[in-house]
Amino acid sequence: MSSATAPNRPERGTGSGGSAWAAGGTMFAGVLMLVNGVLGILEGIAGIAKDDVYERIGDYVYKFNLTTWGWIHLVLGILVAITGYGILKGAEWGRAAGVALAAIAIVAQFLWLPYTPVWALISIAIGVFVIWALCNDRSDGAPS
Repeated sequence: MSSATAPNRPERGTGSGGSAWAAGGTMFAGVLMLVNGVLGILEGIAGIAKDDVYERIGDYVYKFNLTTWGWIHLVLGILVAITGYGILKGAEWGRAAGVALAAIAIVAQFLWLPYTPVWALISIAIGVFVIWALCNDRSDGAPS
């Protein structure tokens, strides 16, 4: 063939079906990060303001003072909320920062698991979805 044309590719959102989920999932991931960040801020304020909001646990390898955990959740919540807002606005840094912060939030929730087990598991699941959605969306023109 003398023609240097690229092979036909299916339109975005067709074919395997995964990219349509990911493209819609990116906006949903931004919303989840924004909401999860606000909830993290509230969780952090509760830990800082009143140490008796959360149950004190016995010996735990990753045990910190509850005020320390409050500050961790407050700072992480602020960063996650800002990143979620950036993703919703289409900021270039949003996706990379979203993946990184979602991964950090998953680790933090794993370490926080004994204090609020149900919410920590829900937050871990949200973080996994956010990472999946942000890693699979190719709407910025990247080759698929």
